[in-house]
Formats: sequence, structure tokens, C-alpha cells
Amino acid sequence: MKKNIILCAVAIAALSLTSCGVTATTSNNVTETKVVLSEKNFKVVGQATGEAKATYVFGMGGIRKKALRNNAVNEMSKNANLSGAQTLTNITTHESWKMITPFFFQRTCMATANIVEFQ
Repeated sequence: MKKNIILCAVAIAALSLTSCGVTATTSNNVTETKVVLSEKNFKVVGQATGEAKATYVFGMGGIRKKALRNNAVNEMSKNANLSGAQTLTNITTHESWKMITPFFFQRTCMATANIVEFQ
């Protein structure tokens, strides 16, 4: 009986120390545009930004680095409001950590890109 209690306690501890992450996905509208990079048939019409945050308590919680970066890029894509022959180029991400207390961390990922419109 004591062995079963210890086994259940270990199983509950293992399950409570795991974290779940959710990655959002986006879809792109496909339009046919002739892109000739040897000609200047495009113009930069703006910039898009997106941000994603994850919180960790005692090193637990939040999501993985890759999922956080993907969430920031997906948020940036939503904020861009692309239409017609527009696309995102020069996508960059920047990550930073913020320690609020010795046991409470917050990771922030910022994604930025240029919005380019082809003519």
C-alpha cells in the first residue's frame, strides 16, 4: 500500500511539473504577382510588429522559445493587415528576459518586418 501511495505521489508531481504550450497558426492568401528582383517593381509601404510573452514561476510554466517566437511572428502577421500584392520581408525577432522576483521571470519576444507591395 505504501508503495502505491509513493508511486501516485511521484506521478502527480511529474504531471504537475510539465507545461503546455499553444502555437497559433496563420494562413496566407495566395495571389499571382510577377516578382522580378532585377527591376524595382516594389515599394516599402510600412512596418508590422507583433509581441508574445511567457511567464515562468520557479522556472515552470510558459512555452518553449520556438513556440514563443512563432506566436510573435503570427501576431505580427495579423497586425500587418496584408492585402493584394503585399508581403512581409526582413522578418526579425528580439527576445528579452525580465526578472520581477528571484523566482518569477517573464520572457518577451518582439517580431518586426517590412511590408512590401509589388506593382
